[in-house]
Amino acid sequence: MESFSSKDMAMQAQKKILSHMANKSVVHMFIDDTSSEILDELYRVSKEYSGNRSEAQKVVKDLIKIAVKIGVLFRHNRFSPEELSLAQDFKKKLHQGAMTTISFYEVEFTFDKTVMSEILTGCRDLLLKLVDSHLTPKSHGRINHVFNHYSDPELLTQLYNPDGPFKPNLTKICTGLNRLLEEGTL
Repeated sequence: MESFSSKDMAMQAQKKILSHMANKSVVHMFIDDTSSEILDELYRVSKEYSGNRSEAQKVVKDLIKIAVKIGVLFRHNRFSPEELSLAQDFKKKLHQGAMTTISFYEVEFTFDKTVMSEILTGCRDLLLKLVDSHLTPKSHGRINHVFNHYSDPELLTQLYNPDGPFKPNLTKICTGLNRLLEEGTL
C-alpha cells in the first residue's frame, strides 16, 4: 500500500521553501530581534576574521537554515520522546554555552578557548544526534560547518582578546545573550 501523507508532504515543502528563503527579510519573520542582532554580530565577526564576505554569509545562512528546519520539525511533532530528551540536553548545553560566553566576557582573563570550544563541539554533537534521522546529510554538513567555524580556537581567542578588534562585537553578542537568558528564550 502506498504510504502518502499530506502532513509529511506539507512539512517537507515547508522545510524546502524556508531553506531557500534564508535571507535577512525572511529571518525577521521567524527570529526575534535580539537573536537577529546576535546573528548580525556573528556575521560581522566571521567576515572580519575570515576576510571573506561570502564565507561569513554562508555560515550565518547555514545557521539560519538549521534553526528554521528544527523549528519546523518541532512544530510538526516529529521528535520521539528520546529525541525530545536529546533536545533538552542540547538546550541545557546551549544555555551553558551562553552563560560561559557571558562569564568569560564579564570577568577579564578568565577566557579559556578549550572550554568554549568543547562546549560548542558538545552542542554540535547533540544537535547531530537529534536530527540524525530527520535531516539530510547536506543539513548535517551545515551543522558541522557552523559549529566547526565558531568553535575554532583561533577565532575564539581573537574574539575574546580584550584589546582586539572584536571587543564591540562581543559586547553586543553578550548583551543579546543576556537579554535572551532574562526572557527565558535561551
